[in-house]
Amino acid sequence: MSLDVFVKQVEEEIEDLEPGTLTADKDYREIEQWSSMYALILIAMIDTEYDVTISGEDLKNCITLRDLYTTVLRKK
Repeated sequence: MSLDVFVKQVEEEIEDLEPGTLTADKDYREIEQWSSMYALILIAMIDTEYDVTISGEDLKNCITLRDLYTTVLRKK
């Protein structure tokens, strides 16, 4: 798994988000569409795609998509 692929996968999970909008250093919680529903969607996507379980606390402790990616790698 690469960081670029991870960012694209997250981008695909968020409705009405233009391709190429997200970057690795983007605070994903600042995305206009962000809600607790997307937090759950990301948790499910990471579980399905990477077989890694992350918690709401893990998400809370991550600021950027790079942080989230690093957390997924650490737990893998």
